[in-house]
Parts: sequence; structure tokens; C-alpha cells
Amino acid sequence: MKLAELLENNASSAIGGAEITSITDDTRKVKPGSLFVCIKGGSFDGHDAAAEMLEKGAAAVVCERDLGLGDRQIITENSRFLYGKLCAAWFGHPEKKMTLIGVTGTNGKTTTTNLIKHILMSAGHKTGLIGTIQNEIGDEILHTDNTTPLTYDFMALLAKMADAGCEYVVMEVSSFGLVQNRIGSSWFRTAVFTNLTQDHLDYHKDMEDYFQAKKMLFDVCDAALCNIDDSYGKRLYDEINCEKYTFSVKTKADFYADGIKIKSTGSSFWFCHGEKSYLVKSRIPGMFNVSNLTAAITVCLREGISTDDILSAIAAYNGVKGRCEVIPTGRDFTVICDYAHTPDAIENILRSVKEYTDNRLICLFGCGGNRDAAKRPKMAKAAAAYADKLIVTSDNPRNEDPELIIKDILAGIENTDVPYDVVTDRREAIYHALKIAEKGDIIVLAGKGHEDYQILAGMEHIHFDEREVVAEGLKLLDN
Repeated sequence: MKLAELLENNASSAIGGAEITSITDDTRKVKPGSLFVCIKGGSFDGHDAAAEMLEKGAAAVVCERDLGLGDRQIITENSRFLYGKLCAAWFGHPEKKMTLIGVTGTNGKTTTTNLIKHILMSAGHKTGLIGTIQNEIGDEILHTDNTTPLTYDFMALLAKMADAGCEYVVMEVSSFGLVQNRIGSSWFRTAVFTNLTQDHLDYHKDMEDYFQAKKMLFDVCDAALCNIDDSYGKRLYDEINCEKYTFSVKTKADFYADGIKIKSTGSSFWFCHGEKSYLVKSRIPGMFNVSNLTAAITVCLREGISTDDILSAIAAYNGVKGRCEVIPTGRDFTVICDYAHTPDAIENILRSVKEYTDNRLICLFGCGGNRDAAKRPKMAKAAAAYADKLIVTSDNPRNEDPELIIKDILAGIENTDVPYDVVTDRREAIYHALKIAEKGDIIVLAGKGHEDYQILAGMEHIHFDEREVVAEGLKLLDN
């Protein structure tokens, strides 16, 4: 592609006729004819390598300041922003060939996007999914490393989805993806805001910065759907200027749930909109999932999916791996695996499970290393408010000392009377939970969810699937 065609009037170059063979922001991927985009990251600034990339054969570089490279430098105010547009142009603007639906927030993104995709697919619309657990093209499953893929990878994935005949793409849009302009020039038919609670403050300087990052999605959508049960959702609704709607499970809104009934086997409620109401029956339990269902139903109604198709699709849906997932035990107690790794998520899952616990609610959890340490005592406090017993352990300690992480956690339960055990090794902690379980107990394994690995010192990834660990622990009990 000619450089001038690639730039699409978003920037100018004296060598617009140069043939570009590839575009990248990765110095390792530069080859003769590449367009290298200089991006300043947390530990490396691409500007420092610009001259070297030209020597390596790059046709030109995109940069944010004059590097003294003559007509082979293209200066822009924001190289991340321009890189997104360049990637979109490189792949022929796949984002314009499909209807995009985005979901952002701290909790609920994965379940909501999976629900929307399931309903659309059930109604006969081939749909792509981009999210935390995996990416999907129809029924094809693809591995993912990031909730929102990196810029080039994102556009490459959209192109693959468009080529496969997808009509829709439903995606989790992370704060990282928004701040780093990974979504390029994408425009969303509907953008959903689920909630905002403390998370990622190792990256964002404070909650205001985190909110402003999420808010960026609502500058690139036709319509917004805001959860007004959340204070940030109310604020967002007041501050945005696009077409907008509200949803709720606590009060009347444009779309809301009423007559809610929660059981361990699922939930039922009336979905209400104006003067109309429809009985929804779902196999996924939890008040937070009623909220996710309400958002998903609203999105699909707006896409013209019939009420009958929506209700039948929901009735057949079994839930998302690692989201309030019941692990079979064949015993008189229950084990639930959930991704809850923030104070709010811990509170949501435990408060919901508490409603149908016959005996004790046991919560096993830890906190990740090299991440927001301020949320550790808050997670413990949230767990102590609902659990009858806590088992404090590890959860991806990374390069931090697990014992010091646990010390931070325990600070949150100093003034509570909830009994707790500390078992640093997570495998041994799960074995311990199974060993002490009594009839009618529910054990919630919080934090790992769909993940099948642990990240230990030196950032080593080891295989660790809690479903397998539970099975191993049950065998030990039998021996």
C-alpha cells in the first residue's frame, strides 16, 4: 500500500508514494519497507529507536516530535491515535463492515458480552466475540492475551471476523484499550456501562482517572446503556451527550428487572420496558447476573431480535466458565469457582450465594502481586461481611512475596470476628477447604475463574486449573 493511501489525510508525508510493506510499533517486527510507529510506553520509548529502524530498512517513522530524520519522519500529536487509524486503513476498515457492540465497566463485562453473543447467534446472526476468556468467530474459539487486543492485533482480528461473514462483533472494552487507542477508528452501535469499582489503580492514578478512561467509549457510539444502580453509571448518564438509556435491578428505569427470584439453580424476573413486561427464566444465579441479563436483553431488543427469540435463548444458556461456575463434586457440599478479584466483585458473588447457602459460606481468596495493593484489605473486608469462614491464600503472586500480600489482606479483617485460616499455597488451600467442608456448605473459590494458570516469582506461568485441583482434592479425601 502506498504511504499516502495508508495515511488517508490523517497526516502528510513528502514520500507519500513510498510502498509500505507492513506497519508496526514493535522494533522486532520492522523489515524493509515497514512504517514504524514510535510509541512511548512505560519502560520503552519507540522514539529512541526511530533512527535505528530507518537503518534497518523502515520506509518512514511516525513520531510525536522532530527527530531530525528529514522527510522520512511523519510528525503527529498522538502516535497511538494515528496508529489505530493506520491499522484500520491497513486492513481495509473491517470495523465498518460489521455492527460493533461494546461493554465496559469493572465487573460484568464477560457475562454480558457472552449473553449478547449467545442471543444474537441463537437468532441466526453470525457474531464475533472479543473478551477476557477467549475470542470467538461464530463457534470457532481463538486464544487471547488481552481483554482488548493490541492495536494491530485488534484490527487483524476484526478483519478475520469480517472475512468469516460476521454481522456483529460484541466486545469487552477495557480501560487500557481505550486509553491506549487500541480500538482505532471503531464506532459502536451500542455501548454498555456495567459499573465501576476499585481495580487497576496500579495503572490509573485514581478512580477519577479510571472513570474518565471508561467514559471514552461513549464518545464513539450511537447509543449508551447505563446501569443507574451504580453511582458512576448515574454520573455517566448525566455527562454524556449521545442517545442514552438506563437500566436497573433496583428501581424503575428505561429498562429494569422486577419481581426477582434467585435460587442456586438460576433466577427468574420480569423484564420491564414502558408498559410491557416479560417473564425471564435463566439458569445462571445471582443478582449481579440479573443485571447482566437486563443489559443483554436491552441491547438485543434494540437490534430487533424478537422477545420470543431472546427469552428462549436465555432459557437455554448455561453461563460462562469461571463466572459463578459450579464445579461438580458428588458430595453434600457445593464448590463454586468465580473470577471475583475486586472488593465489589467479592461482595456481589458472596452476597448472592449467601441467599441460598444452607449451612456455612466458605470463601477462599487471595490477591495478585504487582497489582493495586490498596484493594487487598478492602477485598478481605468485603469477604468478611458475608462469609462464615475465610481461607486466605495466594492468587498470582508474581514477583511479590506471597506472605507479604497475605499480610496486606489480613489488615482488612483485624476488627472482624470471622474465623479464618491462612494457607499460602493455593493448591493446599483448596484441599483444606474440601477437607473442612460440611453438609450444606458452599465453598467459593474466588479470583481465578476461567484462568488455568498461576503466575509465580520470576513471572513463571504454571498450569493450575481449579476444576482439576478440586478433583484431585476429592480423591485425596477418599484415600
